Amino acid sequence: MSVVAATAATDPRYAHRVGQARVRVLDPAGRPRAGELVTVAQKAHAFGFGCTGADLLHLAGVGDERGPGEEPAAAAVVAQWLGLFDTATLPFYWARFEPVEGRPDTDRMLRAARWFVERGVTVKGHPLVWHTLAPSWLLGRSDGEVEDAIRARITRDVTAFAGLVDLWDAINEVVILPVFDKEDNAVTRLAQSRGRVETVRLAFDTARAANPAARLVLNDFDLSEDYEHLVEDCLEAGIRIDALGLQTHMHQGFRGADAIQQILDRFGRFGLPLQLTETSLVSGELMPPEIVDLNDFQVDDWPSTPQGEERQRDEVVAHYETVVAHPAVESLTYWGMTDATAWLGAPSGLVRRDGTPKPAYDALRGLVRGQWWLPPTTVRTDDDGTLEVRGFAGRYAVSAGVAPEAAGPLAPAGATLEVAPGESRADVVLG
Repeated sequence: MSVVAATAATDPRYAHRVGQARVRVLDPAGRPRAGELVTVAQKAHAFGFGCTGADLLHLAGVGDERGPGEEPAAAAVVAQWLGLFDTATLPFYWARFEPVEGRPDTDRMLRAARWFVERGVTVKGHPLVWHTLAPSWLLGRSDGEVEDAIRARITRDVTAFAGLVDLWDAINEVVILPVFDKEDNAVTRLAQSRGRVETVRLAFDTARAANPAARLVLNDFDLSEDYEHLVEDCLEAGIRIDALGLQTHMHQGFRGADAIQQILDRFGRFGLPLQLTETSLVSGELMPPEIVDLNDFQVDDWPSTPQGEERQRDEVVAHYETVVAHPAVESLTYWGMTDATAWLGAPSGLVRRDGTPKPAYDALRGLVRGQWWLPPTTVRTDDDGTLEVRGFAGRYAVSAGVAPEAAGPLAPAGATLEVAPGESRADVVLG
């Protein structure tokens, strides 16, 4: 049988990521066409390769707090983003989304979400509930009033964005929530009164009621046993969690492939999909190891360096290979496309401030759209008019004698797809 396969389709580390489909070319009378030229092209990954979307909001024509034009080489950056990623995390930090009560930034964010969806990008909202960046206008209200306001906010936003944003970090950083003392906020006070589990239930149940089709994530930076205990307690309490979010900001250095593997194994034991929600690796000097809260490290200038960029490239490759090889993980989001907008001003972007790609960008694209991707490939059918397609799970276009079209409706994975000469079908799903 003729076979067309992605470069890494035979790598045993990724066997669980690889799917296959059988294609047969038939003439109008239903007879198989031997030696027929067939073109196969991958259109999308099933695995979510994500990045923050706030970097590109001004490119969507909707503006943001920085204003348009501050990011250099904007056209190049958006092309680089779309040439690598397929999932965008948009910011719904409550204090910024609704700085004045009753005046949410809904219209602007709807335009931003549509901009991504129109380009085939899955949009994730982050987060619905978080003690940090809780609006100051909640202060002074009773716990009951705060809970009512949270319910109203979740219901309003999940409902308004349904169909565009059906993936949410329902609640963020719960482990530290009841003991958070960096700033006075009403969400911490509510959690101290209600407890962690009931605060999680508030977020999940309210969001679920607003959009039953939404997928809801419990997200945290604390990857210790405390987070494992929280997950256990929530599951025992009957809270339905669709995925566990694991933050891996590595401003103090790469944890190492073995450590990442151990983390994924520990949280994979719950049988829930894992999302690496916030990953960052710096290409300059590392943050001092004695810093406990990364937010406490503030410097005027944190440049990217040639040596740091080489290190970042190697670490990005090791990190992504480890994560993609783990069967529990369904997505990995890099936190910050460019140094121009990177968190804490760190040189953690994949693109420099001037818009030129770092070695890490090129290396990552070589994986996501190279080794783990099947470009348009043309082969001939065998004597039975068939061929087999093997590649990373996702959507593929198949055509006999014509160029492949854009991806369309999905067909059952592994089914035999019948294609007539001169016909193009975009409904092959591998996975």
